[in-house]
Amino acid sequence: MSHVDWQQYDCAGFYDELVATPGMPREAAKMLCDVLAGFAPDELEERKNAAEIAIRTMGITFTVYSEGSMIDRAWPFDIVPRIIPADEWRRTEAGLKQRVEALNLFIDDLYHDQKVVKDGVLPAAVLEQSVNFRPQCVGIDPPHGVWAHICGSDLVRGGDGTVYVLEDNLRIPSGVSYMLENRNVTKRVLPELFASGKIHPVDDYVPQLYDMLAGMSPRHWDDPQVVVLTPGIYNSAYYEHAYLAQQMGVQLVEGPDLLVDDDDVVYMRTVQGLTRVDVIYRRVDDAFLDPEAFRKDSVLGVPGLMRAWRSGKVALANAPGAGVADDKVVYAFVPKLIKYYLDQEALLPNVPSYLCMLEEDRRYVLEHLHELVVKPANESGGYGMLMGPQASQAERDAFARLIQENPRNYMAQPMLNLSTTPTLFDGRPEPRHVDLRPFILSGQDGAYVTTGGLTRVALVKGSLVVNSSQGGGSKDTWIVETGED
Repeated sequence: MSHVDWQQYDCAGFYDELVATPGMPREAAKMLCDVLAGFAPDELEERKNAAEIAIRTMGITFTVYSEGSMIDRAWPFDIVPRIIPADEWRRTEAGLKQRVEALNLFIDDLYHDQKVVKDGVLPAAVLEQSVNFRPQCVGIDPPHGVWAHICGSDLVRGGDGTVYVLEDNLRIPSGVSYMLENRNVTKRVLPELFASGKIHPVDDYVPQLYDMLAGMSPRHWDDPQVVVLTPGIYNSAYYEHAYLAQQMGVQLVEGPDLLVDDDDVVYMRTVQGLTRVDVIYRRVDDAFLDPEAFRKDSVLGVPGLMRAWRSGKVALANAPGAGVADDKVVYAFVPKLIKYYLDQEALLPNVPSYLCMLEEDRRYVLEHLHELVVKPANESGGYGMLMGPQASQAERDAFARLIQENPRNYMAQPMLNLSTTPTLFDGRPEPRHVDLRPFILSGQDGAYVTTGGLTRVALVKGSLVVNSSQGGGSKDTWIVETGED
């Protein structure tokens, strides 16, 4: 085989992001497919090796927890980018902004008047049993009314090409550093493709993030002190914490580097003495953020931090308590929340969902476990799920018991036919399933959405699990202008 033959590429009935039918690339992907078709297999292999060398040289890693040990692994990357036409992306971007605006209004309402519950839009039981509702946050007014400053919403495309929101990550969404590094690596190995000017750049995320954080400062001056608070080197996303701090030109700190004085001001310990901190981009979970307010045994947080935040002396992104909307059960109500708070129809649909707390839904789920995906309300990273069609009868029976014991904690969705995109194996492209995590920033100037996002790819043939913690990989995401515009 002398080159990539798109006639031989068969996406087996799934919607493919690059190839409409064998031998027929989609319009936005034509340039890429033509270039790849002109490569000999050994040239493709050389470019793939160049990417792996670049990843090792740049030190791009993620941490895997395995059998009590921790392994830093090179970031698993595929050089064939995923492509989205720019006109389609503009619609998606509008839908993401709408969604995050409604979610921020919802979070603010829950910590104030709870009108959404009083008006019967959100059942009281959902709020009462929410593990991420923080009573410590009731009555607090964060700057500009924003609670979820950084949101990562996971999008999937179904078999008919429809883009769905699969979930919203509003606690501490991660992955944006890999989105940025994927572009850096791709530019090294496929430089000729960037000459056309039709691929939208992604490199404005870091300045947008810094401006959004700086704009939250309680002291209105030109040089606010912004820091990134990390749990430390043993956290699986530590690479990202260090990367973002370095790219923004701000300090990366751990809990013991900060202190809250009697004046409720946060200070950073430096060689020159104490320096006041204005804004903390925290990558530490709520529970560990402040031993005075949350878990008393936490050594990762800063005693008195909630006191400082409540008194308006420091800004926190994301705000503690934002995770109340990061709940698979709340997710099912988001279209209603958009209607309630914005009086608009949702621009991006949810995946059809069944809530086990509702008797009729629960009965349906228990009768159809063999064809549904069942998710716990507050797990992340793909943990604790039941993939019904692939599970054994014993696994389904065990899950049925869990649902009956705690119905509020489970929701179910049909198994989606996730879209595929060409991924290199042995010098030839094979279809693999993908999702997409764009990142949305919310600040005083409104919302900003990344150009595309982090495309995650299931490297195992036929697998729908894209999480890097469970063997998934990643690829660059191109938003491409089509036609003459």
